[in-house]
Amino acid sequence: MGRRRRRRRVDPADAARALPEAIAALSQMLPAGPSPETFRRAKFDRPEAAPALWRLLFRVLSPQLADGASASFSLEAQVRSVKLALRTQGYPRRALAQLPDDGSQGGRELLLALAWLLARGPLPERLLTQNRVQLGDEMPVCECEALASPGPPAPSVEADGCVDIRHLQWLMGKLRFRWRNLMASQQEQCALLGKIHSYTRGCHSDRSLGHLSVTETELLRDPEGGRQLLRRLERENARLQAALQWRCRELVFWRWMDTVLGACPPEASQPTFLPRIPTPGAGELETLVRELQALQGELREAVEARRAAWEAGVRGRGPEWSAARTALREAVGRDLAALRRVCERGGGRSLAQLHGPHRLVRTEAGAPGGPGLRAPEVIEALRSREAHLEVVLRQLQGQCGQELARLVGAPPGPVWILPPGR
Repeated sequence: MGRRRRRRRVDPADAARALPEAIAALSQMLPAGPSPETFRRAKFDRPEAAPALWRLLFRVLSPQLADGASASFSLEAQVRSVKLALRTQGYPRRALAQLPDDGSQGGRELLLALAWLLARGPLPERLLTQNRVQLGDEMPVCECEALASPGPPAPSVEADGCVDIRHLQWLMGKLRFRWRNLMASQQEQCALLGKIHSYTRGCHSDRSLGHLSVTETELLRDPEGGRQLLRRLERENARLQAALQWRCRELVFWRWMDTVLGACPPEASQPTFLPRIPTPGAGELETLVRELQALQGELREAVEARRAAWEAGVRGRGPEWSAARTALREAVGRDLAALRRVCERGGGRSLAQLHGPHRLVRTEAGAPGGPGLRAPEVIEALRSREAHLEVVLRQLQGQCGQELARLVGAPPGPVWILPPGR
């Protein structure tokens, strides 16, 4: 007799606990996350769940704000900020934009918006990285910012009224003064970091580091600060553990979101939060490939139609738009050339290794280097960025000179502006 394969039954109690545990892990991982009960009330569109979800989305979309800074914004201001941020990111549902600005409604729509943000990209990982506790003295190294170009000059638009050249000159002087203050403060910060690294040489338990950072030096001076740092590290560990639990129970949350989406009234553009993952099988994989190819063909047709409409509109706007298009192509070509030069000059080191924060470690001359970037590599990257910024500065200076010449009604060429009082 053949043995019958017994199917493992899912315990209803375990299934009932899985959803609250998944939502609790998500709430603990997000900044100012509400309780699972708030999520349950939002599914049924209860009005008492809306304010907490508006505040949650505001913190998710504005992670640079601290708790005190976000509390200074009124609920109405947070609602308007969330609507604007979602609209600029391409959120497809129009029902959220039609909600009142007082934050008293929209719990179900806010659940859909949160799920849309989670499905778009690694939102939990990004939030954990931005809110991590920094123990060492770090310096961001990013070649991507150096490749950003100002783009082509916009077509000139006639000013509505008279432009005061002296006011422009005052604004330029104010900007230059603040730039010098910023540079002076950065130089002073680097000098102080160098002193701390030099005075604490040999104090670190890790011989590859050799010295203490500012945070570690502060722990020796203020023990109470050490207890506060310990509490921050404990909160970060709790968020990391919640992230692991969220990854294990994420599918339960998405199945629950299918029921939330089914309870919403349909729109012309219905968002899809999680694609259906078929079970392994040749026929289903071939079906999935055909569906993806069909979607790719539709996307290509839509792109070609929009491109043709854009080109037809540009031809009727005069030669200045054609010049702008040519300048845009030249700017993209310069960025690609700069990217190739950076890759060739990297000597086998990828841009991903140069990208991101790196801890500053002071080492003696001739000492064996550990993992990470060396000072010559960072200096070379900064020199490349400086050269690119100088090119951008000359382009902007030329555009400003042409604009000033147009404002004063003089032909292109040098423009002399006397200082105030003469």
